[in-house]
Amino acid sequence: MGESSASYIRMVHRLIEECLIFNMSKEECMEALFKHANVEPLITSTVWNELQKENKQFFEAYTSCRDQRATEIQQRKRIQTKCDASMEANDKN
Repeated sequence: MGESSASYIRMVHRLIEECLIFNMSKEECMEALFKHANVEPLITSTVWNELQKENKQFFEAYTSCRDQRATEIQQRKRIQTKCDASMEANDKN
């Protein structure tokens, strides 16, 4: 692999790390890097997959935390919807 290819992969690696800081999924990261850094989704996906292989425990924990947050957000939305409906019902009475 040429130096410019290695440098490009290191750049994509760093950009993926930034996506992780913002709690992005692989798909969100691929979209963001394509839109903002003109990195082809296949390149992002390939580098992401290699990072996953090298850091299996980290990505398992990362995915678990993302899933847990998504569940909590859904629960909050359901509670908020019920509260809003209850308040509207009380306002009508």
